Amino acid sequence: MKINTFFAVPVVVLASQFCHAESTVQKLNPIVESIVNETNNHSQLEDMAFELLDGIGPRLVGTPEMLKSNEWTADKLKSWGIDAKLQQFGTWKGWQRGTTHVDMVYPRMKSLSATQLAWSPSTKKAVEAEVIVLPKVSSKAEFDQWLPSAKGKIVLMAQYQKIGRSDEQIKEFATPELYEKLKAEKEQAAKDFRDYVKNIGYDNNTLPESLEKAGAAGIAISNWTGIMGANRIFGAKTSKIPMFDIDVEDYGMLYRMAEKGTKPRIKVDAQSKVLPDAKTFNTFGMIKGSEKPDEYIILSAHLDSWDGAQGATDNGTGVLTMLETMRILKKYYPNPKRTIVVGLWGSEDQGLNGSRGFVADNPEIIKGTQAVFNQDNGTGRVINIAGQGFVKSYDYIGKWLNAVPKNVRDHIKTDFPGMPGGGGSDHASFVAAGVPGFSLSSLNWGYFGYTWHTTKDTYDKIVFDEVKNNVILTATLAYMASEDPEFTSRERRAMPSDDKGDITKWPEVKEPRRDSKDFK
Repeated sequence: MKINTFFAVPVVVLASQFCHAESTVQKLNPIVESIVNETNNHSQLEDMAFELLDGIGPRLVGTPEMLKSNEWTADKLKSWGIDAKLQQFGTWKGWQRGTTHVDMVYPRMKSLSATQLAWSPSTKKAVEAEVIVLPKVSSKAEFDQWLPSAKGKIVLMAQYQKIGRSDEQIKEFATPELYEKLKAEKEQAAKDFRDYVKNIGYDNNTLPESLEKAGAAGIAISNWTGIMGANRIFGAKTSKIPMFDIDVEDYGMLYRMAEKGTKPRIKVDAQSKVLPDAKTFNTFGMIKGSEKPDEYIILSAHLDSWDGAQGATDNGTGVLTMLETMRILKKYYPNPKRTIVVGLWGSEDQGLNGSRGFVADNPEIIKGTQAVFNQDNGTGRVINIAGQGFVKSYDYIGKWLNAVPKNVRDHIKTDFPGMPGGGGSDHASFVAAGVPGFSLSSLNWGYFGYTWHTTKDTYDKIVFDEVKNNVILTATLAYMASEDPEFTSRERRAMPSDDKGDITKWPEVKEPRRDSKDFK
């Protein structure tokens, strides 16, 4: 998720400034008071996190685990008396992760810290081969001449990292002069590698394809985040040979050995399964409105994840927030004026496919949507709500925030009217369609460097007190949006000019990717 700060906005205020002078003890609406008490004293967040993250685990689109998570969330909603179902929006290539073992067998024995990439082919049986690095060449012709040398080898395709310490640690301990020196060296090395790949005429998609075509036995990368121990895990770019990620420390060791002529050998045993194409679903739950059933408040979070870890903060915490919010609203606000919907989307990480599919397939709901509240950037407390380019958003968001407990509200800054979200998370699918969709943007707790799509996005990274804060906020906003006598204005702001003087455009509605054909 990205927050657009490019354009100046006319109003930037603390949410607390919406309020009149308050007494020392805030008088809460009785429903809001019940929400607070239930969240703090009878939370089910930790139990649900155990069931979803430890029990089911990562939720890559097209895997049996993704379907299990759809069924689990629907069953959980039904257990609270909430109507719930799965809505199909497409299909995806079927796959299931198995065990992965990567061991160095020469010049000495060592088990390596490695993870098979999503959708990677399996080895069927273990593959043992020499490890080599990319050649020191400067043109496509030279590289293509070298390519036959990759046959039967496992190729290290990623940049070598000379230093595996985080920038923050180097800055803390190095002298200023040493810090600047190491920083400059790191930046130069990254530039040199980018230039190298460009000069040989390939990119991240075509280079693995060329190595596979040349007969390589496997491809290893190290997609290091810059934080010690954290590597990002995305999808494989091969169709027949295994592609896997090795932690920066072990990758560096292999690289140095291969570069210095030691000819290290590794053994790879990756037992994933290619399965038939799988149906892709959103989980959809509804508490029917008593007075305006054809107007909707949508609680939004994506259920899918990459599968390098459990998907705890991307986006387990968003899912848990919305489930707990629905549970509490059903208990203390069972007859809302407007219909309250929870949408737990699939295939967000491949291009907002689930939420875009929902927008395309449910025009009557979209027509009657009062507001969408989306949460998708980690375990932290919500600290920012932007107006997403809707001119009157100040009026209704400000009014709704007035009811939020002061200790929750005081952390939040707001931008009005703000700029429309262009695709960072699922609220953008609704904003593009002209629906007031708001990102409940969180304090990141190291999200982008440490847990976002990494091998470290695990249960233990959740700060449950922060998630409780977000449940209280979300439930209160949903309650207030339901009770509001007015339907929200969809008037859009006049769009500003960009650096070139051209008028920027409101984001366009995009069709979801309904299947994995041609996906890279």
